[in-house]
Amino acid sequence: MLAQQYGTFLLPLLIVGVFYMVYFRPQLKAQAALKAQQQGLKRGDKVVTAGGIVGTVARVLEGTTEVEVDIAPNVRVSVVRSTITTILAPKAANDSKAG
Repeated sequence: MLAQQYGTFLLPLLIVGVFYMVYFRPQLKAQAALKAQQQGLKRGDKVVTAGGIVGTVARVLEGTTEVEVDIAPNVRVSVVRSTITTILAPKAANDSKAG
């Protein structure tokens, strides 16, 4: 009877543990990685904002939460770092396939 009482207590605990490992832990890791990328922005990085605007970092304003991004020729906007959702990897000239 004592084992049954522990079993009814341990099963929900086991379910919560598995749910944490499968769902929450990877999501927290991804958030931490994105935050590190946002803090490590530098001039020339190609970024995508939460609004879907694609641009190139023109200037990183130190000590603030803002970054200046070129979104078109002669068009520069200030965006908040936290609204940058993706940092696109720069493509080297020899990465494209001839064809």
